[in-house]
Amino acid sequence: MSLKTRSNIMLFITALIWGTAFVAQKSGMDYVEPFTFNGIRTLIGAAVLTPVIIVMDKQKKNSGSAEPEHTADNCAETGNGSQTAAGRSEKKWLLLGGLCCGTVLFIGGSLQQVALQTTSAGKAGFITAIYIVLVPILGVFIKRKIRPVIWGCVVVSAVGLFLLCVPKGESFGGIGFGEILLFISSIWFAVHLFVIDYFVTKVDGVKLSQMQFLVCGLISLVPMFLFESPSISAIISCWFPLLYTGVFSQGVAYTFQVVAQKHTDPTSASLIMSLESVFSVIAGAIILNEMMSGREILGCVLMFAAIIAAQLPEKAREEIV
Repeated sequence: MSLKTRSNIMLFITALIWGTAFVAQKSGMDYVEPFTFNGIRTLIGAAVLTPVIIVMDKQKKNSGSAEPEHTADNCAETGNGSQTAAGRSEKKWLLLGGLCCGTVLFIGGSLQQVALQTTSAGKAGFITAIYIVLVPILGVFIKRKIRPVIWGCVVVSAVGLFLLCVPKGESFGGIGFGEILLFISSIWFAVHLFVIDYFVTKVDGVKLSQMQFLVCGLISLVPMFLFESPSISAIISCWFPLLYTGVFSQGVAYTFQVVAQKHTDPTSASLIMSLESVFSVIAGAIILNEMMSGREILGCVLMFAAIIAAQLPEKAREEIV
């Protein structure tokens, strides 16, 4: 099996984990409240990445030990000083990046988790995926050009969103509160991509992910104790959804994504990852017995088509460049 094939399989597993995670998030609301769930699962995610980072650092140290040493004392001192300064700079960017990414992740994740109290896992998966279409639109604010096809994707996704969220015979007033929160959360997830894109060039991606999980978890603890009443028994009862989303959705899936995207082309990666929304509907139907009407299924098809169309031309163009 080729390296690219193995990488694509890893991305497929990542999409499967993230899609089914919506079911775990939905199920978790039967035991604990939103901030409690998000706070604990993101802290679990941060803990899971610790051994990954230790192994990565050990590999880097071993690979660096093969480099020739400076024989002159003054060169060694200068080298050590440079390494120390570089280390301080990386820690500064890691802390700043973690604070920014973690705060944005907290807002988007909290809105999504609250929404799952009143909407299905399948709908949550598709509405959240709208962030892929929103990313190029938000790019206007940082002076990025919008390709004409994006506007078509916006129209198609809007029609799909209407069919998915508005019952037949009703107007926009029929949109549920949960669906509105999910759409707002997708905007914040789009913002999250821009923030990640800025900081990941300055620090290690896995370390940045751990730091943002840690920040998100700690922030979540504040409203958890202020507005909710978490109990140990309820948290223990919620052990499987918490472990699944914390260990697999954040720890395993993120690591798979980072490793796999180094060895596969961007177009294949984006198309495979977009299956997350499809898996959320399938998992919701199988595990939670969530059923969609023909109208809602048509809405999902239109949204999925818009999501793919929004990615494919840009990714293909990046490969050519």
